[in-house]
Amino acid sequence: MSGPGPVVMVVEDETHMRSFLCASLASEGFQPVEAATASVVTALLTSNKPEVILLDLGLPDGDGIEVARGIRKWSRIPIIVISARDSVTDKVEALDAGADDYLTKPFSVGELLARIRVVLRRASQTNVSTTPTFELGPMHIDFTRREVTVDGREIHLTPIEYRLLALLAQNAGRVVTQRQILEEIWGAGSSSQIHQVRVYMAQLRRKIEIDPTRPRFLLTELGVGYRLGDRLA
Repeated sequence: MSGPGPVVMVVEDETHMRSFLCASLASEGFQPVEAATASVVTALLTSNKPEVILLDLGLPDGDGIEVARGIRKWSRIPIIVISARDSVTDKVEALDAGADDYLTKPFSVGELLARIRVVLRRASQTNVSTTPTFELGPMHIDFTRREVTVDGREIHLTPIEYRLLALLAQNAGRVVTQRQILEEIWGAGSSSQIHQVRVYMAQLRRKIEIDPTRPRFLLTELGVGYRLGDRLA
């Protein structure tokens, strides 16, 4: 990186881990800002204006989940959870609270840097609500005309199928939990319809994927939700 790099806030109470993360980020041109407790996060966000937050969940004065929820009430800054908690329940709760990604300790610096680059790239892109089109390899979505094509072939989608695909495209590269999908597509109080998500995802795959059993676009994060890749391998 040339010139001052992006500011990254590291919210981690364990001193050695925090120092390691900050040193690793600085060596790659990022500008790390340290926070050891939940109580200082808001003040540092205002004074330092970080572009990414690395957030541990086990903080001495509060849970990182609540920190993420608080941030999401007023900011869309990307949040990457870094935690030793590796259960699906914890991951779902963090993502539902507004985290953009979840990285389980221990992890490699290379993987962390890659995750940071992804959320920075996504944040720099114009939101699809103001962007008329979205492209991923051979798939093209025209949001103005509500048209979807793959390899130039128009795909006929039902209204719910289209809304589901548009939601995933709006969050391309990010896991969208089943709960978030239900609330966005079917509305609040629809948790009993979780099977509907699987049904419509299966229908979308049959229409879009060459091989629905080995999807390229519509990816499953087991037990958590679904993700539309932001690039093809």
